[in-house]
Amino acid sequence: MSGSGLVADLHVHSKYSKRPAQWILQKIDCPESFSDPRQIYGRAQDRGMDLVTITDHNAIDGALEIAHLPGAFVSEEVTSYFPDNGCKIHILTLDITEAQHRDIQHLRGNVRELVPYLRSQGIVHGIAHPFYDMNNRLGLEHLEQMLVLFNLFEINGSRDAVQNSLLRRILDGLRPEDIAFLADKHDLEPAGERPWRKMLSAGSDDHSSLNIARAHTRVPGAKDVPSFLAGLEAGNTEIQHQPASPRTMGHNLYAIAYQFYKFRFNLDRYVHKDSLLRFVDNALTGNTEGGQGFWGWLYAILGAKRKAWSFARDADADVCDLIRREGQAILDANPGLREAVLDPDRSLQDRENDWFEFVRTASDRLIHQFSQTLLNSASKARLFNIFQTIGSGGAVYALLAPYFFAFGLYSKDRPLARAALRHFSGQPEAIRPQPSKVALFSDTFDQCNGVALTLQAQARLARDLGKDLYTLTCGSSQTLPKQVNFPCVERLELPEYPELDLACPSFLQILDYCADSDFTHIHTATPGPMGLAALAAARILHLPIYGTYHTAFPQYAAHLTGDPDMEALMWKGMVWYYNQLDRVYVPSRATGEEIRAQGVQAEKITVYPRGIDVTRFDPGFANGFWDTCHGVRPETLKLLYVGRVSKEKDLDVLARAYRQLAAQRSDMTLCIVGDGPYRERMQQMLADTPAVFTGTLEGRELAQAYASSDAFVFPSTTDTFGNVVLEAQASGLPVIVSDQGGPQENILPGQTGLVVPGGDAGALQEAIEQLADQPQHLAAMQSRARKYAEGRSLEEAFVHGWQMYEPVAGSAPGTVAAEAAAV
Repeated sequence: MSGSGLVADLHVHSKYSKRPAQWILQKIDCPESFSDPRQIYGRAQDRGMDLVTITDHNAIDGALEIAHLPGAFVSEEVTSYFPDNGCKIHILTLDITEAQHRDIQHLRGNVRELVPYLRSQGIVHGIAHPFYDMNNRLGLEHLEQMLVLFNLFEINGSRDAVQNSLLRRILDGLRPEDIAFLADKHDLEPAGERPWRKMLSAGSDDHSSLNIARAHTRVPGAKDVPSFLAGLEAGNTEIQHQPASPRTMGHNLYAIAYQFYKFRFNLDRYVHKDSLLRFVDNALTGNTEGGQGFWGWLYAILGAKRKAWSFARDADADVCDLIRREGQAILDANPGLREAVLDPDRSLQDRENDWFEFVRTASDRLIHQFSQTLLNSASKARLFNIFQTIGSGGAVYALLAPYFFAFGLYSKDRPLARAALRHFSGQPEAIRPQPSKVALFSDTFDQCNGVALTLQAQARLARDLGKDLYTLTCGSSQTLPKQVNFPCVERLELPEYPELDLACPSFLQILDYCADSDFTHIHTATPGPMGLAALAAARILHLPIYGTYHTAFPQYAAHLTGDPDMEALMWKGMVWYYNQLDRVYVPSRATGEEIRAQGVQAEKITVYPRGIDVTRFDPGFANGFWDTCHGVRPETLKLLYVGRVSKEKDLDVLARAYRQLAAQRSDMTLCIVGDGPYRERMQQMLADTPAVFTGTLEGRELAQAYASSDAFVFPSTTDTFGNVVLEAQASGLPVIVSDQGGPQENILPGQTGLVVPGGDAGALQEAIEQLADQPQHLAAMQSRARKYAEGRSLEEAFVHGWQMYEPVAGSAPGTVAAEAAAV
C-alpha cells in the first residue's frame, strides 16, 4: 500500500460475535454474523487495508483465526456498564492477548473498574458509537463520564453523518476546565496529560460483511501495528468515512437474516436454480453466486407464525408464492436492477439503494394485492376472508421489518446527540432548540370540502409566514407550497361515497422521506391510508404525532348505509386510531365531548377552532348573481345552502321545511350550491318549487353566490365544524344551524344566526320565517355576522395553532463550562 502510512479497519465482526442481533435474530437466539474471519480478512485487503482486526462482541475467536496472517492483530468489542443504572456501552480494545481478554471479561461489568485495568496494561482503547442508547438508559451524565474516561472516540461506519458530525463538534469544543469540572463532578481520573484533546478512529462496524472498510483509519508514517497504534493514541490519524443511513443498516439486517437461514438450512444447493434467487444472493452477500436463503427466510418466518395465524393457516403458502411472483415480476420489468447487483464495481451506497428499491417495489405490489383483497372481502361482507387477509398481511410486515428497525434506531439516537451538543457546546446557535418542522399528512387534500380547503389555505399561510410546514399527500393533483405528493399504489373507492376515494401510498418511500427530512412533528389530518402511514412513521421514527378530528365518519356511515352496526364498527376504529395519537385537536367543544364519550382519552383532546379567509369571502362581492345567472326574482329572499349534497347533511329536513314554505308563500327561493349522491333525490322532492341547484361553484363565482344571498341554512347534525358557516358569515349572511355538532359554536345565537333542534323540519321552517318577516332584524344580523367573522381570521387561527409545535418555553441547557463557573 502507500508508503506514507498504514490503514486499518478497526471495527468489524465475524461469525464468533456473541452479541444478540437487534431484530429477528434475537428471537431465534443466533449470532448476528456468519462471515468467516478469513473471508473478512480477504475482503479488507481487497479494499486497501494494510491492517485488519476483528472486534467481535466479548469474543476473540475470530481475531485468533487470522492472527497469524500479515497485518492482523487481536482485538474485541467489550460490552461494559455504568454502575449507577446499568447503562450499556461498547468499548473497543485493540491488540490484546488471550490473558488480557480473560481479565477484561471478568471486569467488564463495571466500566469504572475496567478502564483503570486497560490503562494499567497499556491497552489502546476507545468508545464505540457513544450516542447509541442500547438499553434505553443512556443520558447526558453518562456522556460526561465518557469524556473523562476515554480519549479515543470512534467515527462509526454504521452511524449517519448527523451523529458523527455532532460528535466531532463536541470533542473539538472541549477545554481543560470542562474536563476538570467533569472529573471532579463524577469522581473520575482523566487519562493523559491533555485529556481535553480527544482522538478519533474510524471503523465500519460491519455485521454482514457488506460494508467492510466503509469507515477506516489511516496513520501517516506508521509501518506496523505498534507504530499504527502509537499514532492512534497520539491523534495522528486521518479518518476515511462514507456516511451510513437507515438504508445501510436495513440492508445489513436483511443480509444477516439471509446468512442465518442460508447457513442453517444449507441452502447453497439451490445456487443457479432461479434468476430471482441469484439476484437476492448477490444483493445480500456481494458474491456472484446465488442461493435460496431469502425465500427460506420468508418461509421460516411465516412457518413460525402459523400458530398465531391459525385462522389463516392455509393462506401462508399462497402469500409466499405471491411474494415470489411479485419479486420475479419486478426483475422481469427492470433487468437493469439484476445487472446492477452483478457489477463488481458498484459502490456500497448504490448496492444498498438497489436493494431498497427492490424491497420498496415488492412491498408496494404486496400492499396493492392486500388492499384489493381486503376491500373485496369487506364489500361482500365476507368476514372470515377479512380476518384471513389481515393475517396474511403479516408477510408485508415481515418483509419490511428490518427497515422499520433501522429507521427507528437512527431516529432514536439523533435527539440525544443534539441534546449533547447543546449541553457541551458554548456556541449560541447550538443552544437554540431545533426549529419546528412539521409533516402534515392528508388523504383528501385536493378534494372540494371544508377540510381540504382549510388545509390548502394553511399551506399558503405557512409559506407566507415562513413556517416549515410540509403537506404530504398521495395521488393528488394539487401543487401547493411544500406539498410532497407520493405515488399511489392503490385507490380504494367507497361505493356509498363515490366522490371520496382513498389513495394508498408507498409506505417505505414515505418512511424514507420523513427520516431524511428530519421532521420534528407529524400531524395527521385524516384517518385514511395516509393517516395510518403517518401513525406508523411517527412510531417508527420516535416523533410526536398530533391529529385533527375533522369529519364525523361514523355518523356519515350510519346515514349513508342505514346500518347502526356499521356506525359502531367505525367508532371502534376511530377511537383506536385517535387514542394512538399524542394530542387530538377538535374544532368544537361539542365534537370533543362526543369523541370523549365514545372512548377517546379526555387528556388528549384540545379544542382548536379554525379561521376563515375574510378577503376571499366578503359582502362586497354581491353582484346579483342569482338574478342574472339563474333567473331568480330580485325581490325574493334567497336562502343559501353550500356543501356536499348528501343525506348525512340532513338535507331531507331542509327539503321538507322548504316544501312547506313554498306551498304557503312565494317570497323566498332556496339555492343549493354543491353536488353529491343526494342531489337527484332532493331535486325530485323540490321539483314543484322555485329551488335552484347550481352544482359545484368555486373561486369568484362561489364568493358572488354567497354575497348575493340573504341568509344561510345549514341543517347538518353530523358536522364537526362547518367551514361554510364561517364563509357565510364572512359574506354577511346570518346562518341557521342545528343544535347538534360543531357549527352552533361558530355563531353568536340571536346576533349572527339562529340555532334550531336537529332533525326538526318544523322548527327550521319557523326560523326561516322569523328572518323573512323581520327585515330590519335580518339586516342587523347580516352586519353583525361580517364583524364576527372578521375576528376569526385564518391567519390569526394559523399562528395560534402553530404554537402546538413550538418547543416548550424555558431556559436552554447550559454548557459544561457555564455549569462549572456557576459551581
